[in-house]
Parts: sequence; structure tokens; C-alpha cells
Amino acid sequence: MAFLSDIEIAQQCKMKPIGEIAKKAHVDEKYLEPYGRYKAKVDPALLKDTDRKPGKLVLVTAITPTPAGEGKTTTTIGLADGLSRIGKDVTVALREPSLGPVFGVKGGAAGGGYAQVVPMEDINLHFTGDFHAIGAANNLLAAMLDNHIQQGNALGIDVRRITWKRCVDMNDRQLRFVVDGLGGKSNGTPREDGFDITVASEIMAVFCLASSLTDLKERLSRIVVAYTYDDQPVTAGDLKATGAMAALLRDAVWPNLVQTLEGTPAFVHGGPFANIAHGCNSVMATRMALRMGDYTVTEAGFGADLGAEKFLDIKCRMAGLTPDAVVVVGTVRALKMHGGLDRKQLATEDLQALEKGIPNLLRHVGNMKNVYHLPCVVAINRFPTDTDAEIDFIIRKCRELGVNTVLSTVWAEGGKGGEALAREVVRLCEEEKGSFTFSYDTEMSIEEKLNAIATKIYGGAGVTLTPAAKKQAERLTELGYGKMPICVAKTQYSFSDDPKLLGAPEGFTVTVRNLKVSAGAGFLVALTGDIMTMPGLPKVPAAEKIDVDENGRITGLF
Repeated sequence: MAFLSDIEIAQQCKMKPIGEIAKKAHVDEKYLEPYGRYKAKVDPALLKDTDRKPGKLVLVTAITPTPAGEGKTTTTIGLADGLSRIGKDVTVALREPSLGPVFGVKGGAAGGGYAQVVPMEDINLHFTGDFHAIGAANNLLAAMLDNHIQQGNALGIDVRRITWKRCVDMNDRQLRFVVDGLGGKSNGTPREDGFDITVASEIMAVFCLASSLTDLKERLSRIVVAYTYDDQPVTAGDLKATGAMAALLRDAVWPNLVQTLEGTPAFVHGGPFANIAHGCNSVMATRMALRMGDYTVTEAGFGADLGAEKFLDIKCRMAGLTPDAVVVVGTVRALKMHGGLDRKQLATEDLQALEKGIPNLLRHVGNMKNVYHLPCVVAINRFPTDTDAEIDFIIRKCRELGVNTVLSTVWAEGGKGGEALAREVVRLCEEEKGSFTFSYDTEMSIEEKLNAIATKIYGGAGVTLTPAAKKQAERLTELGYGKMPICVAKTQYSFSDDPKLLGAPEGFTVTVRNLKVSAGAGFLVALTGDIMTMPGLPKVPAAEKIDVDENGRITGLF
């Protein structure tokens, strides 16, 4: 049997008309705005009109990522299809992929193998235009800010203290730091500037955390874009930009409805990265999915120290959500890499490397169970090279934490390969009641909250704030922003802020070099290590392999 790529598998799928998927999701046709035959937007008015009660919420997260791969999104989709196969009324809530990774190194984010959402090409590329709308709103605000300065600067904005950047949904290191406004007086005020990738824009965070269009407008108005010569914050509301930005986002805020390869309804909406943003799909899409299914499976980006922590401490806190169960995804191969094994040796049984690497999995699992007090299961994506001895070792170690381990073969078998995991998730939701708690109290000081995350979640000794970050913490507290939750921007490759520290390091400190407020999103951002909000392309970008033939058929997406 010839090996098929993800896009070839997706293109062989006979998709159902989106109207059929809507009926399966209990969405009446009057709430549907089709975008072609196989995707649609759903009117948020559905949330007000439906009398359906919210279902069970299942969060899928993962171990610290490695080049060996974990398969978190694939597991999320396969689990949902598995739940459907065992007779459950289920929906999926996922993020939209960013063009940056699609053309960079990571590839698409629509799942893989026989556990994908489709139409895969549309979802991975322009989809319904949400990211373009978010970028346009972001850049409109930037244009109005610079225009205000050009037209007399009535607010007294200090051009050296502008915090708002332009954005583009592409990995483009050339745009990280730029000087603009050159060419004489009529062409603007010369200043240092820069670009973020769209998924790191605060507009994306606002978009994903807003509960309604009204809430969206209120959040947009609170966005801080600069400071005056008197050290006072200047907001989008001060620039009278709120209404126009909201107009650009009016259609985008409607959640998108698509389907899995097996016809399970999937709400795919919003897409912040979890290393430089909060890494969760939109609150409106999650709530819609919960009301339209008895079980909703969602995921949060990268490892549980990033996506899951932010899902639980930020999104759940703001939206009043409580997960009923958590799935932590890992692979034998990745754990052996955390144990120091070279990538070329992963196909060989090595219990010693596995023993050195498994603390990474156990720390993530321990956090879900003992810090957040949520029912948890470990899903191991099994590869043909995994031995029974390696699998048994993981099962035994997880059992010591009181957590079951289930093998998943959803990449190769779709929903059928997720049935065992689905049954364990149902058992957790119905038989094991959690007592969900956050990892910190927002009443704590900024430094106390950072220390709580670093010690409880990362397993480190604490945080160190640079002198500049200490001053920022003091000023943000004076301005009334000190009681907000924290969104830590950190490498995804380690519990620490050093990507080379694999496994489950101890005794390290996390250095916070910059603190800024995302007042519209409602959290503070702590930048650590060398983290960048505008990624670059690798030496051989995925874009080099992507093509389209004369019939419009796309190849090379993975």
C-alpha cells in the first residue's frame, strides 16, 4: 500500500455539504452563512436562542514538543471521531492555522493522517478570511496612531514609547525591527517600529477572548498603544479607532463550521500561538461547540506548561469554563529525545533514555492532576517502532500517579484508533469529578504570580526580573493593571526559558526581561528568554515544496 501524504488523504475524502454538518451539530439553517459548499460561519445569535445545555468539555494538551512529534491536534480530532463512533453527540473546537508555520517549518494545523479537519487546504490557507480581518484591524489602529501624531499629536504621545506594532501573518524576520516615516515631513514622523506575526497581535487575543460583539468593542477600546510624555497610557478608544476596527471584525467574529474526515462537526476559530500568546481558540466558538454537543473536545497549543496553563488560568478564568477531563498526549519517541537520545536512534528500544525522559510527561500530568485538580488520562501515539517494554514502562509510571495510559492510533486509523481513548475520557467525565483550581490568585502581585507559574507549573526555582522589568511591574501596578492574569511568552521546547534544557529540569530560574499590558485582552504579557513575536523562516522553508497545478489542485501541504 502506497504511503499517502496528509493532503492526499484529505483530498480523497468525500465531504458532506456543510448544511448536513450543521444539522448534525443542531444548528438551524437560519444561523448559517455558507462559504462555498463545505464551510460556513455560524451566527452567534444561536447562543442566545438555543435552550441546549452545555456538554462536557475535554481539553487535549501535550508533553513538551520535540522534532519527533507528539500529534496533539491529530489526537484531538481522532478522539472526537472516536467519541462519535461509540455513540456520543460530539463537537470539536480548534484554532485556525497561521500562514507562518504553514510556509515555515511546522506545517499546517488541521490534524494529520486519518484524523483531520477538512477542507484541509482552505483551513490551512485563507479559510474564511478571519486572519486578514484581524491584520487589517491591527494595521488600521497603527495607521490612526501615526496619523494622530502627524496631524498635531493632541494627546501628547511620546513617539519613543509607542508599544503598538503592525502585523502580517507570515514568518518574516526582516520586519522585526524597522525604521519608518522616512522621506520628509509629509511622509510621517521617523521612528523605530516593527511587525508582529498576526497571531501575536493583541487583536487576536481580544478576538479569541471576547464573549460578544459588544464585549469585543469594549476590549478593543481598552487596548494600550503608547504612552504620553506624562507617562500616561493612550488607548485605541482615545484615538477613536474602536468602531472602525469592530466594523472590520464584524463578520470574522462569527465562528467557522467545518467537518472532520468522518463528518464530526468542527468549530475552527481564532489562532493565537501558545508560546507568544494565549494559544486557545475563541471563547465564542468553544461556547457554541459546548452547546451544540454533549461532548466538546478542544486543544491548547504546544506543551501543557504553555497552552494548557493559559487555557486554564486565562481562558477558563475569563469565560467561566471548567474542563471535565484532560488528555495529555505524548510519544515514546519524543520522551526518548527528552532523555538525550539522538533523533536518528529513536527507532531502537532504549529504556534507559525513556527513563531519563519520562519525567517530562510526569510533570505535565502531575500539574493537571495536582495543581489544577482535574481528571486526566495519558494518550500515547503509538509508532510501529515502539516496543511493548517501552509502552509498559510508561503505563507503570503513570499508574503511580493514579493516571491511566491509553494507546492511540488515530493517525493511521482515524476514529477507530481513538475508541479506547474515547471510552476512558467518558469514564473520567462521568465517574471522576475534579475540583478545578487555578495555579495562582489574580490578587497576588505580578512577581508573585510569575513565581507561582515558574515553581508550580515549570518546576523551577522562581523568576528573576531584569531592572527594566521590575520598573515596568511597578508602573503597571500603579496604573491599575496589577491584578490581571499573566500570559508568559516562553520557548515551547523546555519547561525553562532555555530551549536546550530538555526533560524536566530543576533549580532553574526564568528571566523576565519585559512586561507589557494587553489591557484589551485582559492580561499582562511577560517576555522571557530570547522569545520573538515575529518568527523567521528556516533555511529550507516548507513553502519551497508547495505548488498548485493548472486545475487548482494544491500539493505539498502537510
